[in-house]
Amino acid sequence: MTFLQPFARLIPLLLSVLAPGLALAQPCDPQFQAAGQQCGDQLNTITTAVPFLLISPDSRAGGMGDAGVAVSPDANAIHWNPSKLAFAENDGEFSMSYSPWLRNLVPDMSLAYLAGYKRLGNKRSTIGGSLRYFNLGSILFTDINGSTIRDFKPAEFALDVAFAQQFSENFSGGIAIRYVNSNLTGGISVQGANSKAGQSVAADVSFYYRKEQIQMGDKDLTFAFGTNISNIGARMSYTETAAQNFIPINLRIGPSFKLDLDQYNSIAFNMDVNKLLVPTPPVYLLDEDNAVVIDPVTQRPAVASGRDPNVGVVSGIIGSFNDAPGNVSYDDNGNVVVEGGSRFREEMREINLAGGFEYWYAEQFAFRTGYFWEHYTKGNRKYFTLGAGVKYSIFTLDLSYLIANTQRSPLANTLRFTLGFKFDKGKKKPEGTN
Repeated sequence: MTFLQPFARLIPLLLSVLAPGLALAQPCDPQFQAAGQQCGDQLNTITTAVPFLLISPDSRAGGMGDAGVAVSPDANAIHWNPSKLAFAENDGEFSMSYSPWLRNLVPDMSLAYLAGYKRLGNKRSTIGGSLRYFNLGSILFTDINGSTIRDFKPAEFALDVAFAQQFSENFSGGIAIRYVNSNLTGGISVQGANSKAGQSVAADVSFYYRKEQIQMGDKDLTFAFGTNISNIGARMSYTETAAQNFIPINLRIGPSFKLDLDQYNSIAFNMDVNKLLVPTPPVYLLDEDNAVVIDPVTQRPAVASGRDPNVGVVSGIIGSFNDAPGNVSYDDNGNVVVEGGSRFREEMREINLAGGFEYWYAEQFAFRTGYFWEHYTKGNRKYFTLGAGVKYSIFTLDLSYLIANTQRSPLANTLRFTLGFKFDKGKKKPEGTN
């Protein structure tokens, strides 16, 4: 047993946190066409540290294809869009969520999430907080000879504090401050270097617009639009010598339309558009022996197309909109050739789409469904979701179920459970504060 074998269950995560993505210039492979893909389209997934920050933590949004940036506010808004808390209808709310994670691969991984908020006395401001805990199960570390070093349970957590302020009858803004801790190795030595828990501090900046009682025939329509830039924070490292990795800075925007059909029935349509605001792995230059060329000035791998990802956080965010390398190959003279239009096409493929539907009967029983789509060159997550919810007095119970439509998806059959408690249920805000 080699040193890396105990990490087999964590390979997808370790690849994203311990090493940057590496793309090499390759000629067009006809096997792409056999798989129904356009010849020349090269897989180039964006990897970051602590990807658990992007996992949908609650069952409500989880039942709507992971769309939640503009849905009506609840305690879980801290993850999706903190500014929504300014429009919360209750004086306070608390929720607990739990999801077994990647059970098709690992039997003991799970995600737990606690969230809550409290409206302040002026009824235009709200504070909130949340704790996200990601348990990666149990790992047996061995040395190169197969001797046991230790048994360790790697885990990650994020602690949030949020504040939302209503600026007008229809508009609010919000921020969240987040501390992230990722302990994957327990401090053991990795290839002669002492490992450590990765740590970072990040912030979310969000806005929310909502307009109620829009007349659509004889029905009332509520329109909402939200945007949230989450996890704006310092890069993370797991050793003193390893390169620092970006955390998943993410842009999420989208609308919501809720239509009151009658006194008892309502439906809502929600959509989220997501894009990671971190560098796309470039295509590195190869020599005649297919070895990566090292730039003599920077002493880093030479970039054939795209941009060097070793940049600061602000530069990474700005550059993420135009740094895709596209489809790269070599001509007969060994010169780098970038397929025309492929860089823009790859940038567009970095956008993920999530859409969902929510039906309520008498504000007591809910049914939800949705779909999440990601391009095959960027991760290929594609799945349907189903969900249901029930309200009774101050309690709410929601659950969701994920149905993957790609073969052997590790996300298939994911379940989420959420239990919520509302305080001062039905208490209306003063007129004019909406």
